[in-house]
Amino acid sequence: MSTRAIHRALMGVYIVIFFAYLFGPLLIMGITAFNKSAYPQIMPFEGFTLDWFAVLAADKDMIYGLQKSLWIGFLVVLVSVPVGLAGALVMTQVYDRARSFYYLIVVSPVLTPGVIIGISTVVFWRQATQMTGLKFIYDGTVLTVLAQSSFISAYTMLIFLARLARFDRTLEEAALDLGASRAQVFRHVLLPFMLPAIGSAAVIAFLSSFENYNTTTFAILADKTLTTVLAGRMRQGTTPALSALAVAVVAVTIVGAILFEIVKRREDARAKARAATAERAFNAELTADAAGAAAA
Repeated sequence: MSTRAIHRALMGVYIVIFFAYLFGPLLIMGITAFNKSAYPQIMPFEGFTLDWFAVLAADKDMIYGLQKSLWIGFLVVLVSVPVGLAGALVMTQVYDRARSFYYLIVVSPVLTPGVIIGISTVVFWRQATQMTGLKFIYDGTVLTVLAQSSFISAYTMLIFLARLARFDRTLEEAALDLGASRAQVFRHVLLPFMLPAIGSAAVIAFLSSFENYNTTTFAILADKTLTTVLAGRMRQGTTPALSALAVAVVAVTIVGAILFEIVKRREDARAKARAATAERAFNAELTADAAGAAAA
């Protein structure tokens, strides 16, 4: 066997092991969701069934946790996306000497362990509510949104910074020179440019909130989310109903990712079409000016 053939064989083995490591657990869990066996296993396969999805749908604690996770994820998006965008815009305005220090401060929540964020959020807002009398803040849902938003905002800010790095500042200056206000520049120039990043940040924020456990388990207090319910169930022993839940979540995630990619590609295509139209108009104007100058 030649050296090249050995290299190809080793590469093939590596690729098989790599994908088996990534998708093997998901594949096995997906199969157990459709096995009649009361214990999640693939062998022996006792027959195809969808009963575990019915068991999952009838589980009130699981459905309540799912609804709570969706609601918290929605609220986290409403908080973390504007905060992250504001943080990114401030980053572009601070002096160069202070930029590194500012970046370290705003990104530090990402480096902080989730359990520390959860515990500190509960301690801080308990003291704050006792001092101010605003007892509605000391609620599991509100505290979880505040705790998760503190570090998810940093994630969204990094997405916005990457987008802003490609922004042409001369567009803002041209709009200001033509008499536009700061608010008009933000609405008609900067915001349309940032829309793809806003969509990506919203998706990342929602998924980060939905799957979070370390911070949520402390901040949710006596309430529960899907991840805390799942953790409690796993301590009691896993069932095929949990596999059915995993299949449903993966299916929804894949469908959502496909829809997001379709919308993103259509938006990119429309942006390219607008840019091409503007370029043709600009070239036509130049041609007309040149023809006028030649005639004169």
